[in-house]
Amino acid sequence: MSVDPLTGPSGVPAPAAGDLHRAAARPMPAVPRVHEVSGRLTDDLRGLRVVWKRELIRFTRDRLRIITSLIQPVLFLFILGTGLSTFTSSATASVNFKTFMFPGIIAMTVLFTAIFSAISIVWDREFGFLREMLVSPVRRWALVVGKCLGGMTVATIQGAIFLLLAGAVGVPYAPLMLLTLIGEMALTAFTLTAFGILLAARMTQVQSFQVVVQFFVMPMFFLSGAVFPLSKLPSWLAILTKIDPLTYAVDPMRRAVFAHINVSPHAIRVLSPGVTWNGWMLPTGVEIAMVAVMALVLLLGAIVNFSRTD
Repeated sequence: MSVDPLTGPSGVPAPAAGDLHRAAARPMPAVPRVHEVSGRLTDDLRGLRVVWKRELIRFTRDRLRIITSLIQPVLFLFILGTGLSTFTSSATASVNFKTFMFPGIIAMTVLFTAIFSAISIVWDREFGFLREMLVSPVRRWALVVGKCLGGMTVATIQGAIFLLLAGAVGVPYAPLMLLTLIGEMALTAFTLTAFGILLAARMTQVQSFQVVVQFFVMPMFFLSGAVFPLSKLPSWLAILTKIDPLTYAVDPMRRAVFAHINVSPHAIRVLSPGVTWNGWMLPTGVEIAMVAVMALVLLLGAIVNFSRTD
């Protein structure tokens, strides 16, 4: 059989020598590297980072969420604070009541943002994405820690944005104070996110999660001393404030703020008396350590509860 040198045996024009040379010289497209998961710690850390990054992406893409989550704290600080200051001016030793409320409203911002960030678990369960996460070859503790770190980062960012209003209520922009508050906000946010995940791990409906969270959130906020001093309280109310875990996060924040403003010793005794157990005033370090222990306990509980999720 005769073969045309220009078309080849099939009748299709054969490539010229120059075309073959150029094709051989053309660089081959890069082949994506396949990551093989083998149950190592580095794989769990990689999964942790992916979950953390996903929370940040969801937060940064939802600008409306950033704005609306700051509206309620602003209303509490400038409307409720202004209204209450007309009745408490004599009792607060001439200290602006909004200045007193500022640390508590920071804690409020962190509280709502952190604990409601766990709602994404319920959403993921409803839309089936959670099942894909659970069947991935990554240990579940990595998923829980990633969610906690994501909620902590988002809530800390929200609280840091709210710190920009410090000058409007007479709080100076002292670098040491701001760094202290950011560190305390991060620890508080991690604790509250772990608590939210502990609640959301077994829930299947968003409505149920919202009802349960509101049952815990509002008492935690009002009993923490965020909007009223902890001094001269009735015995039953004083006991409830000591049971509230958020109390041990608000008090260090208020101490950090009062350490950088000019207030009299009498005003500090009235507005920032600290938390006492049987007459012993808890140091700031003890309170922070208590929050850290609660964070660890809630994280372990969330991991155990999340591991039982089908």
